[in-house]
Amino acid sequence: MNGKKLNIGLFGFGTVGSGLYDVLKRIGSKNVEIKRVCVRDLNKDRGVNVEFTNNADDIFNDPDINFIVELIDDADAAYDIVKRALKMELPVVSGNKKMLAHHIEELIELQARYNVALLYDASACGSIPVIRNLEEYYDNDLLVSVKGILNGSSNFILSKIFNENMDYASALKLAQDLGFAESDPSLDFDGWDSLFKLVILTIHAFGVYVAPENIFRYGISTMNDADIRFAEEKQRRIKLVGHVEKLEDGGMYLWVVPQLISRDKYIYSVEDEFNGVVIKGRYYYKQFMFGRGAGGHPTGAAVLSDITACRYDYRYEYKRMNASTPVHHTNDVTHRIYYRYRTEEDATLIHFSKVRERYTSSEWCYIVGDVKLADLVAVKDKLAGKDIFLAAYPWD
Repeated sequence: MNGKKLNIGLFGFGTVGSGLYDVLKRIGSKNVEIKRVCVRDLNKDRGVNVEFTNNADDIFNDPDINFIVELIDDADAAYDIVKRALKMELPVVSGNKKMLAHHIEELIELQARYNVALLYDASACGSIPVIRNLEEYYDNDLLVSVKGILNGSSNFILSKIFNENMDYASALKLAQDLGFAESDPSLDFDGWDSLFKLVILTIHAFGVYVAPENIFRYGISTMNDADIRFAEEKQRRIKLVGHVEKLEDGGMYLWVVPQLISRDKYIYSVEDEFNGVVIKGRYYYKQFMFGRGAGGHPTGAAVLSDITACRYDYRYEYKRMNASTPVHHTNDVTHRIYYRYRTEEDATLIHFSKVRERYTSSEWCYIVGDVKLADLVAVKDKLAGKDIFLAAYPWD
């Protein structure tokens, strides 16, 4: 677009959409203007001076609109919007990580076919420019792993529980009141949001697409006081972590799971709605990126960064997808985990190759031991809905 003025057709005016509008208004940008906004409810008073519509055609048929920003919750509708924009050769910024995680391969192909950009840094880690750094700085075979707190809402909850002894329900309500939680809180606390972000980051880190349904995911919604006491006794904290790592044999595994984090780790001290990402490589070892991962203004500012990059013709090149040494997905890796349960039937759900610690009482029991990731993937559906909790217990 070579620096030309952008007239934006915006889809969605929730926390992030209104945050973007407010950021633009505060900086007084003359090069970027929201011309029209598509929303579901036209009767809602939003108190802003912008033209609203509930018909997508009003945006796509407007000859003055030369840029699309999609910031809605509905993944199916977001897919239709982004696909339509790309086919019309309109550059797009998207914040819908669920849509991207399921359709990224097709959207990469559409970008190439129609020679148009789709940017989505704001979809992963809020204000932290992780994707662009993976694209531009870590675009070589030295990268080993990307690991971190990818969801600000769940981290906010865990911070309130561990630091202020707040109960789960109260912490959740506070997160929703502050605009940190998704409209469907299970997306945050059952690990879905982190999972979708990890799928996106993996494309840019290692050039491999792994469908969400093929990845082990476990959240924090079943965590209870026994799990908190265990973590505190071991001088650790529970954090919901997304982790992708390349192995020596060229394999690569990824999972989203609560982890018992020790005090000497970077992400131990990441609190409230902040995200923290540790990028590890050969020779440069570890580098840490930190920033707000939730909230209208931080994420709205990240969207604006994508918009500005598009204005100067920046595009993702997906360099790792054409790497000379390709990486393949595997679940053939062993981890130590903490597994809390109540019944003997639940104890047998997971096959431990080695038991390192066991505790049994009339109220609850736990096992600490070694488990293959492939075995966890095989039983992931059986774990749902049970009064159990598991967390990675890394060797430090």
